[in-house]
Amino acid sequence: MSTDPRAYTYADDILKDRIILITGASDGIGKALALHAADLGAQVILHGRNVPKLEKVYDAIEGIDSAPRPSIAVLDLESANSESYTTLAQSIESEFGRLDGLVHNASILGERYSIEQYDAVLWQKVMHVNVTATFALTQVLLPLLHESQDPSVIFTSSGVGREGKPYWGAYAVSKFATEGLSQVLASEHSHGKLRANCINPGATRTSMRLAAYPAEDRDLLKRPDEILAAYVYLLGPDSKGVTGESFDAQ
Repeated sequence: MSTDPRAYTYADDILKDRIILITGASDGIGKALALHAADLGAQVILHGRNVPKLEKVYDAIEGIDSAPRPSIAVLDLESANSESYTTLAQSIESEFGRLDGLVHNASILGERYSIEQYDAVLWQKVMHVNVTATFALTQVLLPLLHESQDPSVIFTSSGVGREGKPYWGAYAVSKFATEGLSQVLASEHSHGKLRANCINPGATRTSMRLAAYPAEDRDLLKRPDEILAAYVYLLGPDSKGVTGESFDAQ
């Protein structure tokens, strides 16, 4: 097996019996990862705010032979309060008793404006969903992650979260913060079981990419289901001891 996450090869049951929560699982990369993780044997918890879309993903997983029946966790990261997060954690604890993987896939783009032009209210919204909500969900789920023998947290980064580029505004800054959050969490648990890492998906055929680059030829981009090797690597047993890193999916 290769240790390069982009070229990682794995067994068909590599995620068997692992309980994995994926945020933003109703579409794009989150949906593709949920379907693939279930096919690899994971008990998937589908997070999102659009119930009909989540139910379609649920039904698709139900149609996969031998895939464990998924669960749905409805939570609007923009409006959720502390009670909402606590209720979600309690529900997972009651049903499963632990959490083996947490994939922070959900985020919003905002607008591609200059710092001079950026609306302060929109800036706050992007930072809240992409950073504060991610922190809050991680914090409330840490006790369940500590119950796992091999817990992994994956944060979604971006190329513009490593090098500041013009007109990426709050999104870029939120991804810099995401990298920092991942590193701090990894450092705090460097002597324990929990590992935390970032993945930069790269240019992928998603609705967010279309919003950022409306004139781009989408046929030249990889589909979400084509970039999942790095996610599987970090969620599975072969990445034990790998923490505090930031990987490219492509």
